[in-house]
Amino acid sequence: MKALALILAAAICCAACSRTIVSTTSVTNGPSMTIGIPIDIDSLNPVLEQNQVESFVDGLIFSKLVTIDNHGNEVPDLAAVVPTMKNGGISKNGLTITYHLRRGVTWQDGAAFTSRDVRFSWQAVMNARNNVPARRGYDEVASIDTPDSYTVVLHMRRVFPPMIDTFFGESDSPYEIIPAHVLSGYANLNQVPFNSQPVGTGPFRFARWERGDRIVLDANPTYFRGAPHIAQLTIFIVTDWNTMETELSAGQLDLAIEAPAVNYHRLVQNPRLVGLSVPAPAYTAILFNTTRTPLNDVNVRRALVYAIDAKSIVRDITFGTAQIGNADLSRFSWAYDYALPSIPYDPAKAAALLDAAGWTRGPSGTREKDGVPLSLQLVYGQGNSAYQNLVQEIQQMLRRVGVAVQLKSYAFATLYAAAENGGIQFSGKFDMTVYPWLSGADPDDSSQWLCSMIPPNGNNASRYCSPEMDAAQNLALSTFDRAVRKRAYAKIETLLLRDAPGAFLYDQPMLYVHVPQLQNFTPNGISEGWNAQEWSI
Repeated sequence: MKALALILAAAICCAACSRTIVSTTSVTNGPSMTIGIPIDIDSLNPVLEQNQVESFVDGLIFSKLVTIDNHGNEVPDLAAVVPTMKNGGISKNGLTITYHLRRGVTWQDGAAFTSRDVRFSWQAVMNARNNVPARRGYDEVASIDTPDSYTVVLHMRRVFPPMIDTFFGESDSPYEIIPAHVLSGYANLNQVPFNSQPVGTGPFRFARWERGDRIVLDANPTYFRGAPHIAQLTIFIVTDWNTMETELSAGQLDLAIEAPAVNYHRLVQNPRLVGLSVPAPAYTAILFNTTRTPLNDVNVRRALVYAIDAKSIVRDITFGTAQIGNADLSRFSWAYDYALPSIPYDPAKAAALLDAAGWTRGPSGTREKDGVPLSLQLVYGQGNSAYQNLVQEIQQMLRRVGVAVQLKSYAFATLYAAAENGGIQFSGKFDMTVYPWLSGADPDDSSQWLCSMIPPNGNNASRYCSPEMDAAQNLALSTFDRAVRKRAYAKIETLLLRDAPGAFLYDQPMLYVHVPQLQNFTPNGISEGWNAQEWSI
């Protein structure tokens, strides 16, 4: 559920008054750095984080077991090595995963980091009283043994190949490890002092939080991967991107994360600023509710896909920052199938499919069948100018082939709420919807397309159900053999094109703007701070 909101949170351009940033001076020896984030923060507890921006801040204070570098390679973080079958970290049957932990790591209060912290963090995620956004993968663990302070053994309920990138790794819910010695006495972690005064093992340690304005972090001199080059980070909360633009241009910010394409397009024309586009496991689609008439007819869905000009959308909405998509895996993924074609823009083909399905043009130009007009509602989130422009383009494109589209916006909290809370998407209260998704490092997309994952059980908001898809997904999740999995995902992507549960428009990179003095800022496509100790300015 969290993954769906990640890109949205960063893209919203809220109405806010401009303000002037007052720069801070480092209280320690060394350079300071200012960062702009586009939404406010609710908590600094990494197992409660609700969006990509909170994950960014938490990742500066806390550490994972395994992360990925800027080339997509898994690298150890708090783990001493990445568990694999080759090194014995993953058992031959895939049901036991052993992590050997780094020695000599300390929490920022001086306490030793041990295997107890890993087991406690897993228990915190699984504690039903904690308001964690997702437990997928963590619930595949039957039990955890800690035979000594530096060994963690996971006993799995079943083979789950995404586990290394899921379990305190770079997943779509990228949690970090939290300290047992600070938090083990609480029944739940939802309202504890730690959430606003955290203690981590990461490259920066918490200094202060001026709510609604800034968070200040100081370098952690005992960080296990080496003391950061930046002595102090001041993270300013700038919820209006026009203000963010002004402050970047004026030199009041050194870095802004998660830039919307329109702002990025303008800012990179400033010779005093540098734009950075990073491939990410992210796509944007128009999702169809496959259980609603006429979208329960695959030929109608295919017709809608042919009628949408993705090339124009990439040009007009993303200003060329995105790449035309074909299905849900982007070029970020090792499982991406370069032989898979994109569906071409072909309104004549769309018209032929609609004619064959019995939807013929009426006197008004709108298609009809048995006297019923072909009219669909397209829902999207309020306050996002890019999405407003996108749905208007879609409306015009579908009108050309005789499909009437009504546009309706909802508050993001309403649109993307869980099914049990009446969320529009996950309750199936839509015909078509703008659907952005950010995944993790592993290509696993089963929560979106398995029959068993129709809400409230998962994220299959399209309610698409296919025995062939289930078989391909089950194969992809049956083995750690990457070659077998890659073939399974090629089949999965082919099925998504054939069955058209959505029109996959574009793959969206992560966009950043910073001053040219910033060096070694190399986001990995999911998180920005995997090498924050190496940043310099």
